[in-house]
Amino acid sequence: MTGFCEAIKIMPGMPKILIVDDQPANLLVMESLLEGVGAMLITATSGEQALSLLLEHDFALILLDVQMPGMDGFETASLLRGRKQTKHLPIIFVTAISKEDEHVFKAYQAGAVDYLFKPINPYILRSKVEIFLQLDHQQRLLAKKSVELDLKVRELLGVKAQLEEANARLNELSLTDALTGLSNRRCFQETIQAEWRRAMRNRHPLTLLLGDIDSFKQFNDNFGHLVGDECLVRIAEVIRSPLMRPSDLVARFGGEEFVILLPETDLEGGRHLAETIRREVEKMRISHPESATGLQLTMSFGVSSVVPRPDISEQDLVCAADKALYVAKESGRNRVQIQGPEALLGTLGQTGYISGDEGGAE
Repeated sequence: MTGFCEAIKIMPGMPKILIVDDQPANLLVMESLLEGVGAMLITATSGEQALSLLLEHDFALILLDVQMPGMDGFETASLLRGRKQTKHLPIIFVTAISKEDEHVFKAYQAGAVDYLFKPINPYILRSKVEIFLQLDHQQRLLAKKSVELDLKVRELLGVKAQLEEANARLNELSLTDALTGLSNRRCFQETIQAEWRRAMRNRHPLTLLLGDIDSFKQFNDNFGHLVGDECLVRIAEVIRSPLMRPSDLVARFGGEEFVILLPETDLEGGRHLAETIRREVEKMRISHPESATGLQLTMSFGVSSVVPRPDISEQDLVCAADKALYVAKESGRNRVQIQGPEALLGTLGQTGYISGDEGGAE
């Protein structure tokens, strides 16, 4: 035989054939008949020895004699079929006992894939052996391809995870203010729309704080934009620190404007938080060579609150807070101005009360 057999000779990991016969002379004959078949030939003289060898080697085929002292070929085959590792190992019975159907049937029942009778026809033997070697070769190729495919799948899953992580990071960056690390205006707009719908369903109040750093343009002109940026970062930390709930959102609304959205919070709760932040900002000092005590900034806040309903929108809530902030600025800065729900509905002609320093900040 040529072709596949010759190819096997140069392949690494040559397949192995186990020949089992209690007669050494028969083993020698089988070895001579299979010389050059392209497989490593290993012999055993009993079923027990064959089972022992199966623990050490991975065989492509077993040529198994039926008549052996102790454990015969049928028993050996049955035991092989009962083990997970050897359940699908092809077995060809080689025997001289009988060609009757009952013996052949018994061999197939024991797990044989074929049956050869002695004296062995060399051509038939080699033909059958080479067929099973080809099947073994194909199975090994499939196993190798399966491993390669698994590696590719894992690699693609890894790439997919990296892409998902990168996309999540890009999405996070698209919703984050680069300077302060707070949410940006886009994130605020998406969040207030969702929270407005949720508050409307649950009939819970939604409160908004709009804060602005007093006289920040003048501060930038006097001390430079780098110092101004440092101030924005410091104030962002002050604004963020008292927010404890995951549902609360603080965002940079504009250049020196910040917005805080407080779900399930009433007007008084919003006013109290705005006062807390205002006082903390007032106490804050920015180190600078031109000031021995540090530079001081103040903030003004507009606060509005409402239980959402169909005839108003989230933009009305923002506008009410903006109007309140305008009043706080016009009233002297460094203070908190509130707008109740009546202002959103257009039934109140003036703003609510003001808190903070009477003199304000220039």
